[in-house]
Amino acid sequence: MQLSRKADYALRAVRYLSSLPKGKLGSINTIAQAEAIPREFLAKILKDLTRNGVLVSYQGVTGGYRLSKNPRDISFLNVIEAIEGPLHINLCTEGPNCGCESYETCQFREFWLGQEKKIKQALAKHSFNKYRTGKK
Repeated sequence: MQLSRKADYALRAVRYLSSLPKGKLGSINTIAQAEAIPREFLAKILKDLTRNGVLVSYQGVTGGYRLSKNPRDISFLNVIEAIEGPLHINLCTEGPNCGCESYETCQFREFWLGQEKKIKQALAKHSFNKYRTGKK
């Protein structure tokens, strides 16, 4: 299991925006350069994060992006699911309509559900608060 490049870049972009002073916007170019993310790919990522409520975008010459909420209220899980959709570590954890022929009799389903819950809890616990300016 590996985090997608898109989700990794999204986490890095949100971390960068979390580090800015309150009220300051981050431009695509600035974020791309600071985080070594290809600009065109970043533009798509920022659009997804804005559409899913993690960021707010401002148009125009002085436009850019900022977090939609306080960094302490945005978790790694929020960002990953904004990019990838609901996190599932196995097909059977999606529920009875997952398409798996052995869903009802699967001996591994409870194990996968437990592991998925642990992963989601860990990701939900970790926020971007510690990346704010002046925070360690």
